[in-house]
Parts: sequence; structure tokens; C-alpha cells
Amino acid sequence: MPLCALVVDDSMLIRHTVCRFLEQHGFKVETVSNGQEALEALKSFRPDLIVTDMQMPKMGGSQLITALKGKAETCNIPIFIVAGKQSGFENKEKRADFAIFKDINIEEQLGKALQSLTNLSTRIAVK
Repeated sequence: MPLCALVVDDSMLIRHTVCRFLEQHGFKVETVSNGQEALEALKSFRPDLIVTDMQMPKMGGSQLITALKGKAETCNIPIFIVAGKQSGFENKEKRADFAIFKDINIEEQLGKALQSLTNLSTRIAVK
């Protein structure tokens, strides 16, 4: 059974880039454009990984992470945050498993992030 990921970002370009990378590594990917939509999607979809932007309309990444960590069914899903290098979110948001910077090679960072998750990296072939 393929791994599933939820990509949460208001930028269509970032969603496309992250989705393409994850699909190339065997993930089935669902996408939404903000935290509220993510919580709605999680009512019928249980991903193995969540990749979320930090600054989005309606509900940002930190609020989404708070909601995820507050529920038993979602509190253990690995979370990668996506943010600009200058935003400082990688230092502020300690509940995420990995920080990926939008303004640096996203695919390379995603590969390193996936390798850091031993329970997922044993099920995928990170190129």
C-alpha cells in the first residue's frame, strides 16, 4: 500500500513542486490551500506525512500543528514545515519534524527530510 501525504500550501507552485517530488517517491498525495481545508480533509484521509506552509490565509501552519498535536489520531503524523529562510519559523516551530526552505532547492531538502524519518524512509526509495 502506498504512503500518503497531505500538502498544505496556498502557493500553487509550492504545492506542485512538493507533490511532484512525493509522487516520484511513491506517495499518493492530496493537496489543500490552508489549515482549515487540511482539518476538513483529515476527516476522511489519514496521511503518513503532512507538509505545511507556515503563512497561509484562514489558518496558518502553527495553528494547524496545534490542532494536529491536540488529537490522538493525528498527533504522531510527521510534519514538515515549509517557510522562507528569513522567516525564522524553523527556530520558532519546534513541533515539526523538519523545516524546508522555499528559497533553497526544495527537492534536495525533501529528500533529506524523508531520509530523516526512519519509519518512512524504509518504505520508500529516496533518490
